[in-house]
Amino acid sequence: MADAGIGPKLARAADVLTRDMMCIEAGESVLITTDTGTDVVAVQAIQDAAYRLGAKVASIMLAPPVPFQGGLADEYLPDHVKAATGACDVWIDLCMPYLAGSKAFDDAMERNRARYFLGADIGAEEIVRLMGGADLDGMFRLGDAFGALLADCAGKECRITNAHGTDVGFTLAKPEGFAFARATEPGGYFVPGTVMMVPEMESVVGSVVTSNMFHEYYTELAEPMTLKIDGKVREVIGGGPENKVMRRALTRAGNGEFGYVIHFTCGFHPAARYTGKCFIEDQRVAGYNAIGLGLPFWVPGGGENHPDCVISMQSMWIEGQQILEDGVIVAPEPLATMSEQLRPIYG
Repeated sequence: MADAGIGPKLARAADVLTRDMMCIEAGESVLITTDTGTDVVAVQAIQDAAYRLGAKVASIMLAPPVPFQGGLADEYLPDHVKAATGACDVWIDLCMPYLAGSKAFDDAMERNRARYFLGADIGAEEIVRLMGGADLDGMFRLGDAFGALLADCAGKECRITNAHGTDVGFTLAKPEGFAFARATEPGGYFVPGTVMMVPEMESVVGSVVTSNMFHEYYTELAEPMTLKIDGKVREVIGGGPENKVMRRALTRAGNGEFGYVIHFTCGFHPAARYTGKCFIEDQRVAGYNAIGLGLPFWVPGGGENHPDCVISMQSMWIEGQQILEDGVIVAPEPLATMSEQLRPIYG
């Protein structure tokens, strides 16, 4: 939790989040969901920014945090929380585990009213860096260009490695999911600064070596964990005491089995810092990758729980052309130049 008041950098970043990212307008109903782990300074900054825009703001706290993400959170959500999520124009979710994927979330999306922001475990410091630390338009342009490259490469072979032993290959599929864009219409929205890579699930083969895991909570591992993948996750090796928790989470997410790799990602936010404490920020560090595991929501029994592991400083090739080298975008143009020109804002 931040130990200082709302300074000018945080106020400015909260304005970017509410006005420029979530496009809040006067008179709109804004809901902020929190839990006992949420940074109250961040909540106050977001509330103040929304009030400055003339919005009607309410915060609801879950105490304690729900034990699981997604559909498994449903039985822990009070009725008044479910009612509020279905009756707002903008929903900023600062719960960790987050509420996306729950029945309350699905119902809100089906109503086609709410613009949902998956903030999860970001606090005041993360908001300053992620929302105020880089040009929002520049990040969207780079994200759009990177996403277009991946969409154009659907059906092609991709390989990802890093210095810690990750070496995994797969066939790219068409990307889909939450939007990396301004929230101009109802739907789900991510913090900018990363792009999603969707594999043909059965095609994923290789090893993923991770030191950070979001299974039932987000944590650094006492020792690295290796996932052996051949279509599905076949083995979970190492990870110290988190091995048992990860196996439990994978079995839940995979409908009784370990399941598949649902997505890879690539972070490119120039101001994001790796701290090992914030899942949302860590995966947006340049070259970092949040790898989603289990079953996708469109498969029977899927989508109820979604463990992720995070790997660092990846290198990536598509059909033999190197796109990333130790976390740096090196090709093709103009993607590499756009990435180089996207710099942090320090003021």
